[in-house]
Amino acid sequence: MRIGIVAPPWTPIPPPLYGGIELVVDQLARGFVEAGHDVLLYTTGDSTCPVPMAWVLAEAEGERIGMAVPEIRHVLHAYDAMSDVDIVHDHTMMGPFHSAHRPDLPVVTTIHGPFNEELTDLYTHLGPRVPIIAISHAQRRAAPEVAIARVIHHGVDASAFPVGDGAGDAEGPYVLFLGRMSPDKGAHRAIAAARAAGYRVLMAAKMREPWEHRFFTQEVEPLLGPDAVYLGEVSHERKLELLAGATALLFPIRWNEPFGMVMIEAMACGTPVLAFPEGAAPEVVDDGRTGVLCEDEAAMAAALADIDRIDRAACRLSVETYFSTHRMVAEHLELFEEVVGGT
Repeated sequence: MRIGIVAPPWTPIPPPLYGGIELVVDQLARGFVEAGHDVLLYTTGDSTCPVPMAWVLAEAEGERIGMAVPEIRHVLHAYDAMSDVDIVHDHTMMGPFHSAHRPDLPVVTTIHGPFNEELTDLYTHLGPRVPIIAISHAQRRAAPEVAIARVIHHGVDASAFPVGDGAGDAEGPYVLFLGRMSPDKGAHRAIAAARAAGYRVLMAAKMREPWEHRFFTQEVEPLLGPDAVYLGEVSHERKLELLAGATALLFPIRWNEPFGMVMIEAMACGTPVLAFPEGAAPEVVDDGRTGVLCEDEAAMAAALADIDRIDRAACRLSVETYFSTHRMVAEHLELFEEVVGGT
């Protein structure tokens, strides 16, 4: 097949810093090529993914993320570029709706974010025409009225992740919080759990939006100290070092997380995940084997005290087997073949 991929215009592919969606798009593009298919990735000009690419926007529009004009422009030119593909895999918001103007072109879309009332309404109307991929059953359950063609969990290439022993850094062992500086993600809860267990916690978190800065100033910064250190937003290479050296990844979410790429990235490094059992966490963490599902900060602290019972090799194996790029790519290709074949 010749597969067209439309990436969001907000971050290069792959992302230099934070960007779970963009990491997935990069893995899929590379994986489709390795599986013997032709790929055209429509992205931004500062992307470095090693597949054939096209773009109209020379640089990612991170400063205008979510604005209609740059996305519409990106989408219009993307579909003009897809004249000779067999199927389009669209990761934008507007693209699948624009595809109504191309009834000759099979289109599949992946929903990366949570469903709210407005999105449920939109995708309820889209579902009968454009097959929709959900990234977890938790995401799907939030909008049962939306026709979902397939649930496909994310995957990563374990060979690109260093296997760590969790020994920490020059200052000793640590646990890691990695994500957005958001109340839903729970950096403040990670500090509380780590401190109760007597662990140092390092926090690498995206903090670009005004509301992220407000949350940090009001809820997180007052808790910082020698045992709770904010590192800022780190590069991909630094992220791998932090994950490999961590005793555990703390994932104390309080929202319906659609997936949580950082969990499988941690496990690829052999690092156990301690998570609250919300969103897709129970689908990703094998409780007692690759991590622990904890009801609250006290339970997370107790799990840290007994973290040695989690086999780091089992964490790595879960990514080498199920949460792999190979499995993710194969499931997408199976759906694409069904769509192109009219089934």
